[in-house]
Amino acid sequence: MKSQRLYILCASLFFCLCLLMAVTPVRKTAGKRPPSDSKVHLLHADRLFFDERLSKTAQVLVGNVQFSHDGVLMYCDSALYYESTNSFDAFGHVHMNQGDTLLLDSEVLYYNGLDQLARARYDVVLTHGTLTIYSDSLDYDRLYELGYYFEGGRVVDHDNELTSDWGEYNPTTHEAVFNYNVRMVNPAPPAKPETILVSDTLHYNTETAIAHIVGPSNIEHEENHIYSELGYYDTQAKHSHLLNRSILTNNGKRLVADSVVWNDSVATAEAFGNIVYTDIVNKNMFTGEYCYYEDITGYVMATDSAVAIDYSQEDTMYAHADTFKVFTYNIDTDSSYNVMHGYHHLRAYRKDVQAVCDSMIYDTRDSIIIMYRDPILWQEGHQQLGEEIQIFFNGTDIDSVQVLRQALSIEKLDSIHFNQVCGHHMHSYFKDGELYLTTSVGNVFVKYYPYDDDSLMVELNHTETSLLKMFIKNKKVDHIWMPAASGIMFPIPLIPPSMYYLPNFAWFDYIRPVDKNDLFVWRPKKAGTELKESARHVAPKQKLSDIKKKRGIDSSPPTSPEPTSPTSPEGEGNQQAPLDSEAPLDPLDP
Repeated sequence: MKSQRLYILCASLFFCLCLLMAVTPVRKTAGKRPPSDSKVHLLHADRLFFDERLSKTAQVLVGNVQFSHDGVLMYCDSALYYESTNSFDAFGHVHMNQGDTLLLDSEVLYYNGLDQLARARYDVVLTHGTLTIYSDSLDYDRLYELGYYFEGGRVVDHDNELTSDWGEYNPTTHEAVFNYNVRMVNPAPPAKPETILVSDTLHYNTETAIAHIVGPSNIEHEENHIYSELGYYDTQAKHSHLLNRSILTNNGKRLVADSVVWNDSVATAEAFGNIVYTDIVNKNMFTGEYCYYEDITGYVMATDSAVAIDYSQEDTMYAHADTFKVFTYNIDTDSSYNVMHGYHHLRAYRKDVQAVCDSMIYDTRDSIIIMYRDPILWQEGHQQLGEEIQIFFNGTDIDSVQVLRQALSIEKLDSIHFNQVCGHHMHSYFKDGELYLTTSVGNVFVKYYPYDDDSLMVELNHTETSLLKMFIKNKKVDHIWMPAASGIMFPIPLIPPSMYYLPNFAWFDYIRPVDKNDLFVWRPKKAGTELKESARHVAPKQKLSDIKKKRGIDSSPPTSPEPTSPTSPEGEGNQQAPLDSEAPLDPLDP
């Protein structure tokens, strides 16, 4: 009676298992694969019997079932063992152990010893080293050392969580391939994710924790976004190497290049080859062959054919230099501003303004551009140069231009006649982008050609003064004001050849950029026309001996100082060293 109840219980159990088998995918016939000669061995089962109602070819195994095949051990609660085909179907708490390194757990396992193919179903967990795969359907091919799922799966490795519709893993090479709706999260839940990678195709190495991007992919890290179709992402070092015109965006900034190296841990990027860096907020951009960017400090450096482009105004400004650097101050405040340095061989072009100098600084806080070392500024038919040029902006328009030291301003009238002004300093003022006033201070020399009412050139006016104010109207000189001055006027036909030009006259039209493509051609000044910086005189430091001598005070040191008593108020503890007659008065002078 007891054996009959046990038989009914087993029959019921296998009936349920057969229903379970009925809803599982039909085993696919393997292609041409070399069959295994080794036999699947049954190591243990609490009970073994045949039941034609369950299977005509299988042995029924119940309780603590154990199999072995080519070094693999398999355990389950019950199984159908097909000895003739060297295969079995395992049910309940299935566990497969391959070499103590690869573990496979599931509720159902179909194992074919000839093909060496294991198909795990329901609550599948595959573990190998640091990697764990979770799925409801996973096949493991022992012949080619491949495990793959095809109905969705989740992989956890090195604090990364990867999910996809299809995945493949090779324990020998530690390489994993994921396809369709791939999503990688670091760190893995329940921790708050810092980096999220979404793709349709991703290769991943569990030994190096490096993800290989081989399809359209998006990487999100805090406020940084990366789009790439080819590249590598080191999930441990938080380091990316992206190829094929990958795109990095952050808070209105966009970096595109042939190759981009991005480091999440320190938020820095390096770009190589045909780089385009765009600041959408400030409406400027860089192009070139190399760019370095720091997200935390806002520092940017561009070099190797670098071009800075400002499109915040109606006309776009293009500037080329050997190197550009941008420094950001008060980056996390409302008073943030940028300072851009450009050096060397700087050339700039805009339709209405062109410039050449050795180096330049642009401060967005004060809206000022400062040009150093042989700066030249052109505005239509005007040329200005000096030792230093400062350009002040009012919004997007030029407010004023200041030329410091050896200032020279030239207006070309025709191929022979030029209005010329030189002085120590020169300041030009603009209104609505139009020049209306120019002032010159210090040793001012003027050569000016006035016109009559019929717009005919009348004479040459040569003047020397200490201060000049030249008022411009409709882009022409309207009138001139100056204090006491000396000068001479020559009718046009009687102008001596030596009076046409000032001694320091130089017209550098051959240097002037003609368009944005001409920025890369550096043309230096002709020999002998370079501007030599004026010597700046520094006031000499006064000496105490000179002051005493001027006041008639004897400054010679005493020959034999009188000793003082150690106990007196003027004793040893209060003695002072005699003043050095040559000691400077400046306290900062050593």
